[in-house]
Amino acid sequence: MAAHDPSKQGLLGSTSTEHHADYSSDSDDNNINVNTTPEHPTRRQKQQRSRRTQRTNPILPSFQPLPTRKSWLARRTRCCLIFAAFGLIIFVILLVVGGLGYKAALQEPPYGLSPPWYPSPKGGIAGTWYESYQKAAKLVSKMTLAEKVNITTGVGWQMGLAVGTTAPAVHVGFPALQLQDGPLGIRNADNITAFPAGITVGATWNRQLMYARGKAHAIEARSKGVNAILGPCVGPLGRMPAGGRNWEGFGSDPYLQGIAGAETIKGIQSEGVMATVKHFIANEQEHFRQPWEWGLPNAISSNVDDRAMHELYAWPFGDAVKAGVASVMCSYNMVNNSYACGNSKLLNGILKDELGFQGFVMSDWLAQRAGVSTALAGLDTTMPGDGLRWANGKSLWGKELSKAVLNGSVPVERMDDMATRVVAAWYQMGQDNEEKWPRDKGPNFSSWTNEKMGVVSPGSPTEQETVVVNQFVDVQANHSVIARQVAAEGTVLLKNEGPVLPLSRVGLRKRQNANNTFGRVKIGIFSEDAGSMPGGPNSCPDRGCNQGTLGSGWGSGAVEFPYLVTPVEALRKQFDSLKVELHEHLSNQLPFSPSEKAVVDDLDLCLVFVNADAGEGFTAWENVRGDRPDLFLQKNGDALIQEVAARCGGGFSDVVVVIHAVGPVVMERWIDLPQIKAVVFANLPGEESGNALVDVLFGNVNPSGHLPFTIGKSLEDYGPGGQVLYLPNGVVPQQDFSEGLYIDYRWFDKKGITPRFEFGYGLSYTSFELGNATAKTIRPKSALPFPRLDALVEPPTYSTDIPPVEEVLWPEGDKEIRKLDKYIYPYLSADEAHNAVSTRKGGKKYPYPDGYDTPQPLSQAGGDEGGNPELWAVYAKVTVEVRNTGKVAGAVVPQLYLSYPESRKESANGTVQVDFPIKVLRGFDKIYLEPGKSAKVEFNLTRRDLSYWNVEVQNWVMIMEGEYTFHVGQSSRDLPVSVTW
Repeated sequence: MAAHDPSKQGLLGSTSTEHHADYSSDSDDNNINVNTTPEHPTRRQKQQRSRRTQRTNPILPSFQPLPTRKSWLARRTRCCLIFAAFGLIIFVILLVVGGLGYKAALQEPPYGLSPPWYPSPKGGIAGTWYESYQKAAKLVSKMTLAEKVNITTGVGWQMGLAVGTTAPAVHVGFPALQLQDGPLGIRNADNITAFPAGITVGATWNRQLMYARGKAHAIEARSKGVNAILGPCVGPLGRMPAGGRNWEGFGSDPYLQGIAGAETIKGIQSEGVMATVKHFIANEQEHFRQPWEWGLPNAISSNVDDRAMHELYAWPFGDAVKAGVASVMCSYNMVNNSYACGNSKLLNGILKDELGFQGFVMSDWLAQRAGVSTALAGLDTTMPGDGLRWANGKSLWGKELSKAVLNGSVPVERMDDMATRVVAAWYQMGQDNEEKWPRDKGPNFSSWTNEKMGVVSPGSPTEQETVVVNQFVDVQANHSVIARQVAAEGTVLLKNEGPVLPLSRVGLRKRQNANNTFGRVKIGIFSEDAGSMPGGPNSCPDRGCNQGTLGSGWGSGAVEFPYLVTPVEALRKQFDSLKVELHEHLSNQLPFSPSEKAVVDDLDLCLVFVNADAGEGFTAWENVRGDRPDLFLQKNGDALIQEVAARCGGGFSDVVVVIHAVGPVVMERWIDLPQIKAVVFANLPGEESGNALVDVLFGNVNPSGHLPFTIGKSLEDYGPGGQVLYLPNGVVPQQDFSEGLYIDYRWFDKKGITPRFEFGYGLSYTSFELGNATAKTIRPKSALPFPRLDALVEPPTYSTDIPPVEEVLWPEGDKEIRKLDKYIYPYLSADEAHNAVSTRKGGKKYPYPDGYDTPQPLSQAGGDEGGNPELWAVYAKVTVEVRNTGKVAGAVVPQLYLSYPESRKESANGTVQVDFPIKVLRGFDKIYLEPGKSAKVEFNLTRRDLSYWNVEVQNWVMIMEGEYTFHVGQSSRDLPVSVTW
């Protein structure tokens, strides 16, 4: 493990340690922190290192008598014995050292940078959840221990029809909950909508569309029998532009991510479906994200300082909690050398106390790495139920949690709070309404087969009844309209010289006089990204390859396309075939053949489609192992653009480049070529790809998308913090977020780096003018928010008595159940239950983490759902006038950026200057204007917007001296209007 500099300031921790060992009285794994060997071979072979030893020749005397045969044999015997003894010694040393090294390799590192935060705060302190908690308390009080364990432990991988399933609490009428990926649609399901990806939604900068997409998604989920959607995704934030799953989120800024995430959550939960915001937290790359996936026994540790954690990575989760999100998914990685799903500072301290989260914390699939300690640290539900290995039916909870409650390791009140949080979220969504949520109906589709008939638990080898598992219910309704609108508004126009766009249905002929060509206009369409994938858009599992046009990234965040409209299909329909002659070269192969060259040389306009793909780390495509290895276009895209530009119409015709990508791409090889007149960044458009694109290309929709990230001129432009750790730097890979607050445009601003296209950039077919900015004080400034008030609502209370063992014994007699192998049950045998109780009565105590017996003071930044209510109070209002000065109607995206006044603070090193980014996004809106029309746009700035996280004070602090400056414009570097406050 890489050493840490103890002088590094502001890390989430101190010299105190948080040790997560686990014990249960009758467990096969008394030390649950020892990782086991992988069930499957790793995909990357371990490099073998060998050392060459040089044999030195002894100096021989000038004369030596010839040995006799006897003396030679004796000498050889002695040599053999010496060699054998030496070999034995070396073997023993290697055995001992190797064994110790192997054992050490399997051990988690010491928890030295993440301080303990205990006990886990109880849910039920927010008035917005009061009724739900009252109902939940009544129900949970009637549950047996087995039922409480049932609703907090998944039943195992492929043990239900959804990707995640809990068991029911039958006696009280609480159903099994069905959890399903993902952020852009219902994964592994038929007849659903493949919405545009999160990054495309972020590029719309349209709050109404963010909400509408979430609402449509939830309607489909409920109609498919899904209780909880595993989305939206606001982590990764996009620290590294090549990060494999950035596309699932909304952009590389915490404010944009927060607004988009919150609006999506509101849309989802307006339909009574639970939203699950993920991945909490600092899961910024795919390489080494979880143990054994990359051949290492431990996951990467994201080492984040306290201020960056609050102002960047936790910021959008704060918006999600304020929006009332039902569930938060903790991530695979470590944070400051403690696994995120067992990190009490993160789950108990920041999420549940400081942010006031009222729902339940759910692990990512196999992200739980310990048993008792994760319950104490704030985990409420484990998924999919299996523990350290996939699909082996051995849970870290399940019956082990039953034992831990009986032997006193997990306090009864913690168990009750876990169950209550789950049930309260169910009531909060109105899922007790049996008209909308029939109790006897689970999902009407199977995540594991496309066949109509199958078994409910295909992960079990136990023989089961064959039943209907796929009912093929069509839930798409008219949601393609929303999908198309999001894709169109999420398309960003980066360049438009001439302007060459919008196109005409009859084409564009600039070369007619030059080459004396008459008849139809000749237009070329280039690259496989314009066409379909051989075998259809779903031919690669989880969309894990880059073939045909790119509609989404790959992994658990992808879905089965019901259809995918390719660009070439839509272009064929849009162009007037009587006026336009299309030439399609749907390949990236170079060089062109002689006949192809002749065709290209005679074209009037060329459209080149290129892309860059990435996805989740469990799948690799060519050299893309989750994270992209670079920011260049894939599949020879740069060379194809250069070749087409050089040859299109003999090098004199215009070229339009269309990019589908998971994130920024470097364009320096071709962006300034004189033939490249227009560049369209279409992000990941989903099923309506081609239709949405022609809407923009032909002017049916005026482009209004803006970049949700910075496009630099090189990967190096993003700084050290923007680089993926591709090779491990230790048994536990260490990734220090040493750049602090400076990611994406903040880094570019700090270092004075000129990007190719800045964050927030986007062109239109019209023009807009901003002016007349004013700033108004709503509340007078004060350094700190009001002190935290006592909870207006008290959480439920239960008996703390340990329940009788009868509550968790295997049912017998007429209550006996048919056991499925590998299915995770909460039940114990009589001997197991007896041993658990005996352990407690015998005085054997669980080795609680350091600091467990020292209750932490409540955060002054907390107190309600979303934190201290004062943080959400509006303190300033900025108004600006926007006018459409062009000739066509269009939508403008005014963006407000804040610059902090200079400030000093007291620290351990005396009075120091507070470091601030040059500017940060703190507001945006989207306004549609007819030509010549104007409108006033208002930005409300909250205390949280105006504050920074003071590590010493451990609170959000507003600066009293000096003036804030508010900049308003159409991108992070086009800010013509400013006003002070």
